[in-house]
Amino acid sequence: MTSVVPAEAPRTGSPVARVLHRFEDALAAVALGVMVVLPLAEILLRRFAGTGIPGSIPFVQHLVLWVGFLGAALAAREGTMLALATGTFLPAGRARDWADTFAATVAAAVSTMLCVGAFELMMSEREAGTVIAAGVTTWVAQTVLPFAFGLIALRTVWRTKGGWASRAIAACGMVAGGWLVWHTTATLPAGFQWPLVAALLVAAGCGTPIFVVLGGLAIVLFLTDGVGPSAILIETYQLAVKPTLASIPLFTLCGFLLAEGKAPERLLNVFRALFGWFPGGTAVVCAMLSAFFTIFTGGSGVTILALGGLLLPALIKDGYRERFSVGLLTASGSLGLLLPPSLPLILYAIVAQIPVEDLFIGGILPGVLLLGLTAAWGVREGATHSTGRTPFSPAGALRALWQGKWEVALPVVVLVALFGGFATIVEAAALAALYAFIVQVFVHRDVRQFDTLRRVFAECVATVGGVLVILGVAVGLTSYLIGADVPGRLLEWTQAYISSPKVFLLMLNLFLLVVGCLMDIYSATFVVVPLIVPLGQHFGIHPVHLGIIFVANLELGYLTPPVGMNLFLASYRFKKPLLEVTAAALPMLGVLGLGVVLITYIPWMTTALLGVLGKM
Repeated sequence: MTSVVPAEAPRTGSPVARVLHRFEDALAAVALGVMVVLPLAEILLRRFAGTGIPGSIPFVQHLVLWVGFLGAALAAREGTMLALATGTFLPAGRARDWADTFAATVAAAVSTMLCVGAFELMMSEREAGTVIAAGVTTWVAQTVLPFAFGLIALRTVWRTKGGWASRAIAACGMVAGGWLVWHTTATLPAGFQWPLVAALLVAAGCGTPIFVVLGGLAIVLFLTDGVGPSAILIETYQLAVKPTLASIPLFTLCGFLLAEGKAPERLLNVFRALFGWFPGGTAVVCAMLSAFFTIFTGGSGVTILALGGLLLPALIKDGYRERFSVGLLTASGSLGLLLPPSLPLILYAIVAQIPVEDLFIGGILPGVLLLGLTAAWGVREGATHSTGRTPFSPAGALRALWQGKWEVALPVVVLVALFGGFATIVEAAALAALYAFIVQVFVHRDVRQFDTLRRVFAECVATVGGVLVILGVAVGLTSYLIGADVPGRLLEWTQAYISSPKVFLLMLNLFLLVVGCLMDIYSATFVVVPLIVPLGQHFGIHPVHLGIIFVANLELGYLTPPVGMNLFLASYRFKKPLLEVTAAALPMLGVLGLGVVLITYIPWMTTALLGVLGKM
């Protein structure tokens, strides 16, 4: 599982550092803002002038590179890099301090090696003189890569716990990483790669960021074949400029803008007015609201952390048991990942090379099923314990709808723009971000101060960066696995031992459940999907059905003990012991597990709407 729990504040508070931080935030915010403006200008010019902005599409693609890796540097500054939370199992004291020091040392070494590889790529592109558009060369855009990885290495050293002695040890990691890359011109010495792999795995258990583990494994594997880390950065660059990837930071910005103001309260009032009158109505409302925000933020972390303080008191006030309420909200944090325009669906479409619109359509019924099962569990709780209800009032419902009309209309605006042929997925994401910005800043005026807006942009960029840096190195690891024909070997093994599609799906579910509780859904997509797609083709599994099975299992993995991500996030947000949260979430794990089984073995749920909406 991965941890995104906010770490301690940066150690330095000097005026110079604050100025540099503000400049860094502003630069990232400007890059993200331009990413919003250019696609919107494309929509207007294409519709009214019959033309677009020359070079706007490649510029937006390369801005993803800047937003992603500036964001990674911001995440390193704030200590919010995604990492396994297994380090938290260590007792506080010398053992924890040594583990943190070791994790930081390995992170500094790998970040330095990636910095060197990025610099080599940049210099190679400079010699080639490749142009993006309007005379802007590719190497200029790539300067952010060595800058970001170098900054991550330095900040890792600075944030090392344990004082100057620990920082000195971590700094030695930077030196060792740089020396290893600069002086390894041939393959690694025989057997030398295994101690390095072991060190990476131990560091993962100690809490080093996930990108360090994946990137370090990729570096070791490539060096074993005599290939430098620049091979990883080539794949990283090619990923960042993929046409649809820009939709991820833009949809994430939309979710952050909504979460910053009073949109959650308005939507809570809307759902409560419409559905709060029947048994378990408040529980159903909380599940629906969580799903709504997860669709746009792309992960349960933001949903649990942003909405937990609002929804848990609402449930307890209406008479729901605290244990049930914690379990419901822990599970609801990942609801919505199957509903359009969910970010994991977009990412799966990119990796599996299938139309994202087909995944959006295929995920509707399975997503509604999981939401419906969660709602049914809430109704059971409400009927069993006679929880409070909100009397239905037509006037009250209309009043709540009127107050929340702008938020309720957001999914409609996005889906009409996308499926109506008015916008591409990136343009629809930009439209969603602009819509949320206008509603929060000018309509409701929930976000009034410039500093607040700057902070929202910076937090969004840091979140996106923490994800994209993982994807960037994961695609390098995947490239090595594909080059080593791992998918082909896995297919041969599967053909030899598994002949039934039903048995294959059962084994796939079990495998993905383990993956889902150990890896975040984004890195798992890049590492695992290229391995299972050939297997799905062999057994005749519809490619969209396979994608929905994958996302549904990863969604369930967030709840799987002992290290499901939602369990740790809920423990942090609700200030409850981890074991208590795990026990509270077990019933929901069973309910959603039933849903995943139904999704897996009833392919009609995924493909039925494809035959209808896919032809429109």
